[in-house]
Amino acid sequence: MHLEKTELRDYLVGFALVLSMVGIATWLHDYEIILPEIGALTAGMWIYHKRDWIRQPIKIFLAPSGTAVIGFIINLLPLNYPTKVVTTLLLILVLLRSLRSTLAPSFATGLLPIIVNATHWSFIIAIFGFTLILMAGVLFRGLYHGIPAGEPLSIRHMSIFLVAGIVWAGLVWLSGNPQMAAIPPVLVVFFEALQQPTYHGKMALKQITALTGAATLGVLIHLVFASWLLTTLISLPLVFILLALLNLKLPAAYAFPLLALVLPTNMFNHLPLAALLASSFFLGIVFTYKQVINRVRVATEND
Repeated sequence: MHLEKTELRDYLVGFALVLSMVGIATWLHDYEIILPEIGALTAGMWIYHKRDWIRQPIKIFLAPSGTAVIGFIINLLPLNYPTKVVTTLLLILVLLRSLRSTLAPSFATGLLPIIVNATHWSFIIAIFGFTLILMAGVLFRGLYHGIPAGEPLSIRHMSIFLVAGIVWAGLVWLSGNPQMAAIPPVLVVFFEALQQPTYHGKMALKQITALTGAATLGVLIHLVFASWLLTTLISLPLVFILLALLNLKLPAAYAFPLLALVLPTNMFNHLPLAALLASSFFLGIVFTYKQVINRVRVATEND
């Protein structure tokens, strides 16, 4: 786990940003300011420099902020929980396609207000503020230079994503656990995996392990340390170690410990199991889909 000087600096700066967010929330006693996906966005942009996340800096602000507004408004409507989740997913897909953006954490910022039942404008202000900071960091360092603009979302991938989301929401509703309809970090990884040209079983297993492990760390540490700041201070480095052991760069995993801080009790207690089941379901779909596509391609080339 040797880190170069620049990598260490990036980790420390990103860690400081996330701690400052949790510190502000603690100071104001406002959990709606804790935005789990800011942890993922910070890791993906400032630490891992993910090309598909930083290629168009203005969308670092527009996409997550736009989806957060969508989720915030949908949450205020008199709809049941699964309907809110599916409606929000559909509108997020429409927004991302119109923006020609594949910024996967936008799904998490859109679903968060529904999960935590956000009703205060502090949530929107926090989203605007921290995404602007992230955008400014990318612009300041010029991380986006030389990266071509992305293509619009594939209609096929949009359809698979939405259908899978509807099926999952239906399954958890029928099982009596509608609160499991939205596990944002899992949906972020699902969306990204769909965009990949290939997806192997080994990668699926590593990502399932990482997501479940990060969720478990977040829950266990928060059970021991009720403090938002202490949980963040301890859990994020442990997630880094977990990912290093798996030889994996998975920004979404950093969102789980923060998600554990803001979840309602009924969701908090089941978060590790929900992460395991949801990641197995969604990433299993990606693996199966990629295998079918590959076999069809091979058969076509042989004809």
